[in-house]
Amino acid sequence: MLRLLPLACLALLTFFSSASLHARPDDASSWQKAYPAAEKGMKRVVIHLDAQKDEFSWKVELIVGKTMETDGVNRVALMGTIEERTVQGWGYNYYQAQVKADGMISTRIGVDPNQPKVQQFVTLMPHGPVRYNSRLPIVVYVPEGYEVRYRFWKAEETTRTGEVG
Repeated sequence: MLRLLPLACLALLTFFSSASLHARPDDASSWQKAYPAAEKGMKRVVIHLDAQKDEFSWKVELIVGKTMETDGVNRVALMGTIEERTVQGWGYNYYQAQVKADGMISTRIGVDPNQPKVQQFVTLMPHGPVRYNSRLPIVVYVPEGYEVRYRFWKAEETTRTGEVG
């Protein structure tokens, strides 16, 4: 009986330490301590991923933008970057979106001036692929007024062989 007690303690310790790796937004006791608070004029957006059977086959594309009024014909994009950074002392990665205040580009297709305007999600160039890791959140800092969307990319199960040429 006494030999089982240390094993039970070890099992409980392992369970609680692994549970802290899978922290969710309502559990501020673990992951939030590692990432800096958002600076003034910025907000921190957190993406928690569900566990997958083979996470090496999955990737995440980050899309930063905001809904704006456009003519609905021309392609419009924001100018700026999404940079990958590392939390000092922790080694975790996070992403920082920099949007140029006057930076919007557009194609120049002529549009009837009477055509009604439309609401469109206008984005920076997407960032990715980002490694899929359900054990750590994806943390993105964006300016106030912008949002983060994301999409998944999954590798096919089958591989192909290239031809010698």
